[in-house]
Amino acid sequence: MAGVGFDFGTTNSLISIVQGDNVISFHDDQGLPIPSVVCYEGTQTIVGREARERLAQAGLGVQGNVVRSPKTLLGRESVFVDGVERNPVDIVRDVVRFVRDQALGTRTVKNLTFDKAVVTIPVNMEGHRRALLRDAFRMAGMNIVQFVHEPLAALYGYLRTSEDFAATLRRYDRQLILVFDWGGGTLDLTLCRLVDGLLVQVVNDGTDEVGGDLFDDALKNEVEKRFREAKSIAETAAVQSEARPRLMHACERAKIDLSQRSRVNVYVPNFFRGLDDPDLEYPLPREELESMVAELIDKGMARIEKLLECQGYSTASVAMCLTTGGMANIPAIKARLHELFGPQRVHVSERTASLISEGAAWVAHDDARLHLAKSVELVLARNSYMPLLRAGLEMPQEGETRGDNYNLYCVDPTDGYGKFQLMAPRKPGPKVLPNDMRRPLANLVVPVDEKAAPFRERLSLDVAIDENLIFKAKARSLNQRGVAEAEVHDLEFALALPTGNRGWLGEDSFPDTAESGAHNEPGSLVMRSNIAAHEDPKLVPGEVLYRFDPTYFDLRHDPPQLQVDERLYYAPCSICGRPSNDPLCRCASSLT
Repeated sequence: MAGVGFDFGTTNSLISIVQGDNVISFHDDQGLPIPSVVCYEGTQTIVGREARERLAQAGLGVQGNVVRSPKTLLGRESVFVDGVERNPVDIVRDVVRFVRDQALGTRTVKNLTFDKAVVTIPVNMEGHRRALLRDAFRMAGMNIVQFVHEPLAALYGYLRTSEDFAATLRRYDRQLILVFDWGGGTLDLTLCRLVDGLLVQVVNDGTDEVGGDLFDDALKNEVEKRFREAKSIAETAAVQSEARPRLMHACERAKIDLSQRSRVNVYVPNFFRGLDDPDLEYPLPREELESMVAELIDKGMARIEKLLECQGYSTASVAMCLTTGGMANIPAIKARLHELFGPQRVHVSERTASLISEGAAWVAHDDARLHLAKSVELVLARNSYMPLLRAGLEMPQEGETRGDNYNLYCVDPTDGYGKFQLMAPRKPGPKVLPNDMRRPLANLVVPVDEKAAPFRERLSLDVAIDENLIFKAKARSLNQRGVAEAEVHDLEFALALPTGNRGWLGEDSFPDTAESGAHNEPGSLVMRSNIAAHEDPKLVPGEVLYRFDPTYFDLRHDPPQLQVDERLYYAPCSICGRPSNDPLCRCASSLT
């Protein structure tokens, strides 16, 4: 059966399949991806390019009876489209069904069945929105085998279709690769490392603040403003009802044409109303276009440097920058990437519009399963770490879950709370040291009996990852029956290329609970954990343990000095009764 990849994009959508050694992408009649736009006109549902031509302005969401990129509306209970209340899941279904039907109606390949696919998602798409997207695909007649981040799919497709696959893998083995995916709706960044045929995400970043649609909107506004100034046309001069949509499309076309030319003419006939010369005609050189959108370009480029800086890397550490998405063809963006990485390390895909869906199709064809790139850990008392879900864990596909249950103890219940802090190492893979940097994933706090002795208050923690790649944690205190829950959706993953090698996926040398030496990212909120996996009095704070077992501190038992110091620090002065750290306590010095 053919491997099916579905790139349900913010701006455009595309289906690709792999048959044999070839990739086939199902474009529309103009040879382009299908716009993710729906128009509801009476009882008629219009999807794709015809619906897009009816847009009244740039931007995403609902515009009259037109919805641009309904994916961005997922998570809302309902939206009003031309006065009619609609469920965003139903609107997404209409786009998915149209794209699927268009592919099925082609004569390129016979006997196609698109009942399941690998579907790509932006790196910053929240977990509950993924679940709703899965529902929309099911309603459209397609099951999602697994989700894959868009930049990771693009890189998989690029490597998989290299002319000399083996040579390309040797060239980039152990190297860092940055995928720069700048499309109409979002800018997605993924920093990956290729390890023995294993593609590993090191860190991801995504934003919808600099998408290509915002460029079109900025161009539209600036062209109209500058034309009015050049022709001394007052701001009060009226504009035809459909003129600005036509100007927006002309600006988008100009943006694309200026990738190959130095100057274009933006022309919109009959733009103004009531003027002797109602046409808008503005000569737009490439340099002027770049000045109009310079702020957005700066904002997007800054995310690259911030992403690398947060991981402790420089641009010199990146062996290749793979760029994809429609914005990758803008000369100003290419030039900035060349400044950062050098022309030799920047690769602009010739298939920027289809590489993501092609990569998803290859993932489906190879049956490449996602694996967890970084362990999910629980911080224990005395700042040690216990792996909950280990790096290398195979991610669940449709209808599956992966998880475990842990029975734990409360070391110090005196403040009335059991505190769970979930972390992930910054470094991917199973070989993580105790002093490696971590980032917090979630904090859970449950009530406990503050009068209980250490280790008497029992706790439990359930952790799981579901088919939508949502990590869920549920903590309970068994005595007080407290419950706390958390979800995490920004995990990193790994994909094994079909080389026979699986990097560290086949390793069995996973560490057990790490020793003390916790290091966290600067600025992260860190709780003092009071959780333990086993009973050990050395984990209990000295002042707490003394209340329940004073004999523990008998010097003949050689108690740990740290606990002795803790007990003495919090113990009041035996002479004046003041706390040991009170500057008014001078009893010890007066006796000498």
